[in-house]
Amino acid sequence: MTNQLLRLVDLRSQAIDLSVVEREVPRAALNVDVALEQVRPLIDSIRDRGEDAVVELAQQFDQIDPRPLRVTQCELDRALESLEPRLREAIETSIERVRAVSMANLPDDTSVQLADGAVVRQRWQPVDSVGLYVPGGKAVYPSSVIMNVVPAQVAGVPRLAVATPGQKAFGGRPHPTVLATAALLGVTEVYAIGGPAAVAAFAHGIPGVLERVELVTGPGNIFVTAAKRALRGVIGIDSEAGTTEILVLADKTADARLIAYDLISQAEHDEAAASVLVTDSSELIAAVQFEVASLAGQTLHAERVSQALRGQQSAAVLVSEWQAAIDFANLYATEHLEIHSVDNESTLSRISNAGAIFLGANSPVSLGDYMAGSSHVLPTGYQAKFASGLGVHTFLRAQQVIDYSRAGLEPIADLVNDFAKAEGLPAHGEAIKARFETR
Repeated sequence: MTNQLLRLVDLRSQAIDLSVVEREVPRAALNVDVALEQVRPLIDSIRDRGEDAVVELAQQFDQIDPRPLRVTQCELDRALESLEPRLREAIETSIERVRAVSMANLPDDTSVQLADGAVVRQRWQPVDSVGLYVPGGKAVYPSSVIMNVVPAQVAGVPRLAVATPGQKAFGGRPHPTVLATAALLGVTEVYAIGGPAAVAAFAHGIPGVLERVELVTGPGNIFVTAAKRALRGVIGIDSEAGTTEILVLADKTADARLIAYDLISQAEHDEAAASVLVTDSSELIAAVQFEVASLAGQTLHAERVSQALRGQQSAAVLVSEWQAAIDFANLYATEHLEIHSVDNESTLSRISNAGAIFLGANSPVSLGDYMAGSSHVLPTGYQAKFASGLGVHTFLRAQQVIDYSRAGLEPIADLVNDFAKAEGLPAHGEAIKARFETR
C-alpha cells in the first residue's frame, strides 16, 4: 500500500534483544547528545549575562520581547477572570483527581527500634524550591501546570516558580489559559521564559528577576531535555521528559480503529513523536495501517502527524509470539505503554519498563494527559528503565534520623571499632570509644 504511514518492521525471524530494538525502531534522528552540544552555549550565556541573554534568545527564536520576564499578578488575575466556564470545570476536575492521587501516594515516615535505645527514623522532607516548566509552541499545556504544581503542593514545597514561553499571538506574554491555571492553583511566581533558557534561568538565577531553584521538573522538547541533562548536579531534575512516545502492545483481539486513534493522538504533539505498535498479529497490523491512513489526514495537525508517523521513530512491529512482543516493550522502555490483550493483567505482570501503563480499550493515553489522575510528565528515551514519572515523591527527600542512647551504643561500640580498624580508619573507632572513657 503506497498510502501506509506506519512502516512495517517484521521481526518474526529474529530474536528480540536490545540491539535489534535500537536498530529497527530508533528514536528520532535528533537525539539528546546532539541537542546537548547546541544548548551548552545558550546555558553559558544565560549564566553570564542573565536577562539580556534570555531576551535575545526569545527575540531570535520566537520573534517576541518577553519583558517583563515575571508575569504580574494583574495578568494572572485577568487570565483567570477570562477563563471560559466549561474549560474551568475541566481544569478543576483534573486538579481534584491529580490531588487525590498525589495525597494517596504521600509516603509515610518510619521508625525502627533495633534495640533498647537504638532507633533509626526516616522522614520525608520537601525540597526548598522548585522550578516547574510548562512547554508551549506547538500546543497549549495548562494540563502540564496541573501535573507539575499539584504534587509539589501536596509535598509541601515552600516555593514554586513556573516558567512557560511567551507567545507571539499574545504580544510576548504566556498563553492566558496557562496563566489562568497557575492562578487557579494559587501560584504567583510565573515567568515568560521558554525552552532550554527556562532551565538555565532556574539553575543559575537572573539577578534582580529570578532567584535560582533547587529542582527543575516538567516536560519539554529535545532541547529542554538536553538542558536538564547538562545542568543535572547544578540543579536536581525529575527525569528527562522529552518528546512524547507511545508503544501499543496489542494482540489479535484489539480494536484496530482505537489503536489508530491513539497512535495519531501522540503523533499530534511533535514531528519527532514516536508512535509504535507491537503485535504478533499480521491481521491487526494491516487493519491498523488502514485505519491510520484513513484517519490521519482528517485531524487538524495532519501534516505534523504524517511526518511523525513516517519518521524512523514510528513503526508497526510484527513479532513471532506474544512473549516476544512483551520482550520488545520492555527493551524499548516507552514513556506511554498501552496494553490491549485478551488478558491485560497477565501481560502487565510481565512488564517492567514503562513510564505509565494504560490497560485496555477504555484507558487511552490521552486520558492520562488530562483527567486520569495520573501524571503525564514521564521519562522518555529509554529513561523509563531507571527513572519514574513525576509525582509527589519527586519533590520529597528521604532523611534518616539516627537516635541512639548510651545504652543503645554501648553493645556495638567494639564492633564499630573493629570495622573501622579493618577499613584503615582508626579515628572512626576512636570517636566511638571516646563516649565510654572516664574523664
